[in-house]
Amino acid sequence: MKKIVRAICHCSAVELELTLPNGLEKLRRCNCSMCSRRNAVVASVTLENLKIIKGAGALKTYTFNTHAAKHYFCSNCGIYTHHQRRSSPNEYGFNIGCLEGVNPFDIGDVVTNDGVNHPADR
Repeated sequence: MKKIVRAICHCSAVELELTLPNGLEKLRRCNCSMCSRRNAVVASVTLENLKIIKGAGALKTYTFNTHAAKHYFCSNCGIYTHHQRRSSPNEYGFNIGCLEGVNPFDIGDVVTNDGVNHPADR
């Protein structure tokens, strides 16, 4: 059975529907210049398992460095909701803090990916 969850930004302008066939997968933080500043715990889902069901027009995109990763933010409240991954372009990373009923502080140890020394930068 596939689990379907909702993720919303702070002001509720943006709402995502995530299909999580195996629950939360690939929980992580990243130490790249972007991720270390936003300090979000993220998980991954395949592109087809993330749908923007509200507020597509409120989303803004930010890219940097190689411009391969696309980071999405609510233009109203500024909350990072998700990004298309550079290392796995067939996946979105999404902000665990946007999931209804999930407190990222209740998640134990979370691995930190080495985004500073990303293989695509070599």
